[in-house]
Amino acid sequence: MQLSYKEIWDGLERLAEAKGLSLSALAQKAGLDPTSFNKSKRIGADGRKRWPSTESMNKVLKATNTTVFEFMEYAGQPMPTPKYTIPLLGLAKAGREGYFDSAGYPLSSGDWDGIDFPVQIAKGVYALEVSGDSMSPVYREGDKLVVQPDAEVRSHDRVVVKIASGEVMVKELQRKSAKQIELKSLNPAHPLIVLTPEEVCWMARVIWVSQ
Repeated sequence: MQLSYKEIWDGLERLAEAKGLSLSALAQKAGLDPTSFNKSKRIGADGRKRWPSTESMNKVLKATNTTVFEFMEYAGQPMPTPKYTIPLLGLAKAGREGYFDSAGYPLSSGDWDGIDFPVQIAKGVYALEVSGDSMSPVYREGDKLVVQPDAEVRSHDRVVVKIASGEVMVKELQRKSAKQIELKSLNPAHPLIVLTPEEVCWMARVIWVSQ
């Protein structure tokens, strides 16, 4: 479902109001310039409509703990009733045998649970539930990471990675070359991990987080 230019700006205004913030305060909370959402900046010098960038929207949603579907409601688009179920597994179990095939797709064996999802998405998509605080402050205990094994993975994407030792971890792909893969830890207390391609069994992109 696509949102119109007006719906997105209306949604930002309603979100700010719901959080007890001005638009300037909302922008600052998201780490943006305080004037980012001013009405004077919604039309460019050439008269064209200026849309909030995807990066800005992501920062706003993260800073206000708002899901995309909740934002759709602020924008005047009612959230669809969940009709689809995707497999759910505790992240702590993900490294055990019997849950994934060699390409990182979920196997029907094992004690998978399930969660409702409002829209139908690609085959093979699954969710991992975070436990503990090893990925704070980015992800917290109980967050559910929706993962798509066949999605294109790019630098700075959040990814689920299985390495040759059998460990499954969630990192940010910092850099990938023919000789090495650099994985940035989400918790700043943990160091950068550098692996060779041969040490990585599979890597899948996190496409959504349900909090």
